[in-house]
Amino acid sequence: MDDPQLLRYARHVMLDGLGIEGQQRLLAAHALVIGAGGLGCPAALYLASSGVGRLTVVDPDHVDLGNLQRQIAHHTARLGQPKADSLRASVALLNPEVQLRALVRRADAALLDEWVPQADVVLDCSDNFRTRHAVNAACVKHGKPLVSGAAVGWDAQLSVYDSRPHEKGAGTGHETGPCYACVFPPEAAHEDVACNTLGVLAPLVGIIGSLQAAEALKLLAGAGSSLAGRLLMLDARRMAWDSITLQRHPGCSVCG
Repeated sequence: MDDPQLLRYARHVMLDGLGIEGQQRLLAAHALVIGAGGLGCPAALYLASSGVGRLTVVDPDHVDLGNLQRQIAHHTARLGQPKADSLRASVALLNPEVQLRALVRRADAALLDEWVPQADVVLDCSDNFRTRHAVNAACVKHGKPLVSGAAVGWDAQLSVYDSRPHEKGAGTGHETGPCYACVFPPEAAHEDVACNTLGVLAPLVGIIGSLQAAEALKLLAGAGSSLAGRLLMLDARRMAWDSITLQRHPGCSVCG
C-alpha cells in the first residue's frame, strides 16, 4: 500500500484482526454483487469505501422515482439510467481506486457461470427466489461463498452460505455447510413478496445491505467468523433479532 492508501484505510489497518495484511487482501479481492437496489446500494458502497479492489454489479433495471426512498446510491438526476451504471458513478465518487464493472443484464445461469468463478465472494442482493436459487446454484457449482440478504415490509434476514469444505475439528476431517437450497428448497412453493406491493421500511435495506458488506469483508480479509450455518432474522417493528442454526440437508437437490 502507498501512503494515500495507508491514510484512507487507516481505521482498518489499526483494527485488531484485520491490519495491513487483511487490508491488502481486500485491495486484491473481487466481489460480485447481484442487484443494485435497496440491498446492493449500501453493500457496494461499503465494499468500495473499504477498499475492495474490484466490484462487478449486475442489475437489468433502471432508476425510477419509487427507488429513491431506499436505494441510497441513486439520485433524482439519474432517473431513467441503468441502476448498475448509477451505482458505478456513486462508487467512483466515493473511491476512484475501485474498479467497478456494471453489467446491465439479468443474472441468468449463463452470466453467473461466467462471473461467479472470477469472484472471491458473491453477494445476493436480489429480490426474488428465482434469482436467489440461480445464484446459489452457481456458488455451489464453483465453490464460492455466498452472502445472502432479504428485506421486505418490517422483516429481514441474513446468512452466509458457504459449501466449501472446512475443518470439523482437530483430527475429525472435513464437512460442508448448508447452501441456500437446503433452507429454501427450490421445489417448494415460495411466493415472492415485492416491495411495490407490501412496502419496505427504508433503513431496513440499509441495515441488511451493510451487514452483507460486513460479512463479505470478513470473508475476504480472513477475519473473524462468518454467519455460515446461522440465519439472522430481524423484526424491525420491535427491533428484535432472532438467530437459528442451519443444517446441511443431505438430500438437497443443489449441494446434496
